[in-house]
Amino acid sequence: MAIEIAIETPLQDDVRDLVRQLNETLLELTPPEHCYHLTVEQMAGHDTTVFIARDNGTAIGCGALKRHGGAIGEVKRMYIRPSHRGRRIGARIVERVEALARGEGLKRLVLETGDRHPAAWTVYERAGFSRCGPVLDYPDSEWSVFYEKSL
Repeated sequence: MAIEIAIETPLQDDVRDLVRQLNETLLELTPPEHCYHLTVEQMAGHDTTVFIARDNGTAIGCGALKRHGGAIGEVKRMYIRPSHRGRRIGARIVERVEALARGEGLKRLVLETGDRHPAAWTVYERAGFSRCGPVLDYPDSEWSVFYEKSL
């Protein structure tokens, strides 16, 4: 069966487990004060849409679109379980986030990722994102890398 990606609520046990793994992974690479996690409860807010990738029903990846003022969307909570990396699942999630943002008339997508996440940089750069200075209210930090894309 093919990997399926759909909009789902993050308030599911298997998605909570996926987000827990994401947080643990980030904390292995970045000091906690420079990790800007959304909780699953925040991910379930009206301003955020969550995409879940499943392999035969098992949650194996996630990503979200968080809406901000000024027609800006933010790519958040991107993660693919190690067992499924290298299969362009992250790229497919980014495509879905971008399509939703375009469909809603957003003009720009932005994101913050870590300085030790070269695989993520590759996904974003292949999707047409460019590095930029700090976005939204993120501090300028050696631990962060910022990207943007005009829609």
